[in-house]
Amino acid sequence: MRRVLHGVRDVRVAATPRHWHLRERLITIVVTTFVVDAIGSTLMLLFERGASRTEISNVGDSIFWTTAQLLTVSSQMPNPVTTGGRIVDVVLMAYAITVVATLAGSFGSFFQRHEHIEALARERRSS
Repeated sequence: MRRVLHGVRDVRVAATPRHWHLRERLITIVVTTFVVDAIGSTLMLLFERGASRTEISNVGDSIFWTTAQLLTVSSQMPNPVTTGGRIVDVVLMAYAITVVATLAGSFGSFFQRHEHIEALARERRSS
């Protein structure tokens, strides 16, 4: 557990160029997701407000729905009823899947390089 906490601290303070790179990717993903959430919420409200049979009728509903879609790609949420709302929904789901894949790749790359660097260090010590 101590090693994990140390690693998190290293990313937070960008202890090495590797840590800095991972931190920058994480910050970019978080900021971009907030922007996508805000734009998606606004678009969903514009498309769905006033449509018959919609459950997205105010700002709170729109923000909740959009954020839940980005976090869970939930099929339990009510579907948009307008064409514009459905297009926004598909874009949000594609974005969410892309973010998960990007995060997995970023962490995989980070840990692969970490193992490679440790192996080189062990090799140098044994020589």
